Amino acid sequence: MLSLLAATVALTAGAQNQTDARLKRLFPAATTFSPKGGDPPHVKAYNGDTLLGYAFWTTELLPLERGYGGPIAILLGMDTKGILSGLVIIEHHEPYGDFSIDPPAFAAQFKGKDVRDPFKLGEDIDAVSRATITMSSAVRTIRNSSRRMARSYLTPPASPSR
Repeated sequence: MLSLLAATVALTAGAQNQTDARLKRLFPAATTFSPKGGDPPHVKAYNGDTLLGYAFWTTELLPLERGYGGPIAILLGMDTKGILSGLVIIEHHEPYGDFSIDPPAFAAQFKGKDVRDPFKLGEDIDAVSRATITMSSAVRTIRNSSRRMARSYLTPPASPSR
């Protein structure tokens, strides 16, 4: 029984280390991360007492969104102004992932995007032919989950006075 407990603790610690490394990729300046919580669920990234932004999993915000091969789990980072700090593809079962959503170029085009941007394939997001369903689903889940987080946790920008 003790070895089973030790194995469980080791697996849990390994999974936490992997999650921490992914969070650090999204927020390199972060010194601490909160436990996951809230509605919608998220992790807060801090540098000291300063909130840098939020990290969240698309499959927790939009569990019914599906690509060609099923759900595409993406960890997204967003700063406190609604700018995406990056994304990490966590899991997918897409047959064309190796040339559509897996290459670093796919994730790189979202870093620095504002949640108010259009997120349109072939316009402000590069599309990959032969992977239309996968690409459409990935872009839609990134856009919709980041906008849902922004509506829930960010203060809307002040409207210009007249």
